[in-house]
Amino acid sequence: MADFSHQPVLLEESLAALNIRPDGIYIDATFGRGGHSSAILARLGKQGCLLGLDQDPEAIAYGMERFPDDTRLILEHCNFNQVKNVVEKHGFDGSINGILMDLGVSSPQLDDASRGFSFVRSGPLDMRMDTSRGESAMQWLARVELNDLKNVLKWYGEERFAKRIATAIVNARSERAITTTDELASIVTDAIPVKEKHKHPATRSFQAIRIFINQELKVLEEALDDALSVLADGGRLA
Repeated sequence: MADFSHQPVLLEESLAALNIRPDGIYIDATFGRGGHSSAILARLGKQGCLLGLDQDPEAIAYGMERFPDDTRLILEHCNFNQVKNVVEKHGFDGSINGILMDLGVSSPQLDDASRGFSFVRSGPLDMRMDTSRGESAMQWLARVELNDLKNVLKWYGEERFAKRIATAIVNARSERAITTTDELASIVTDAIPVKEKHKHPATRSFQAIRIFINQELKVLEEALDDALSVLADGGRLA
C-alpha cells in the first residue's frame, strides 16, 4: 500500500499564493506524491478542475492510486515545459487560474536508491526524472569529454574543484565503468582536497550532473514562458 502521509514544505504559503477559487482551473506542474494536489482539491468545489503533471512515471502511477475516483483531477505524464500543449489538449487555454511549480528532486526520489539521485545510498547511477527516456548519468559519464564535464560541474554545481573532480572521473572510468552512486561519490570525495563542514563532498557534483541530465534550467525557462501564456486574467504562478 502506498504511503500518502508525506506533506510538502511551505504548503500553506503555496496555497495562499494561488488564492484558490472553488470553481477555478489549476495546474500542479510537479505532481510528485500529490501533497500539493490533495490540498488544492480540498479547496476546489465540484466545478473546479486540477491538471497534475509529472515527468516521473512513478509519480503518475502513485497519483492514480491515491486519487482513483476524483474526476476533478486530470493526470498527465509529461515534463512541465509541456504545460501549453496539455492545456490546449483539454481546451483550457487562457482559462488557467493558477499554476504551481515545486522545483527540484523530491524526497521520495532521494529516498529511493534505485533512482540514483542520492550520494548516501548505493544504487544504479541513473538520475533521470523520467526513467522512460533519455540518457542516464552512467551513460553520459562514460562518454563525456573532460572539459565538458568540468564545465558542467562548475556551471551547475558551482564546484571550485571541478577540474580535479572531472579528471578523477575520467581517470577512474578508464579502468572500469562507473555504474553506481557510491562509486561516483567515492571518486568525487577522494578528489576534493578541502572538505566543507556539514556538507557531503559529493553534494555539488551530484546536483550539477542531475541538473544537466534532466536539462532542468532549460526546461524551467521554457515552462515559465508557456505558463504565463496560458493563465487567465488575474491568474497566478507560484
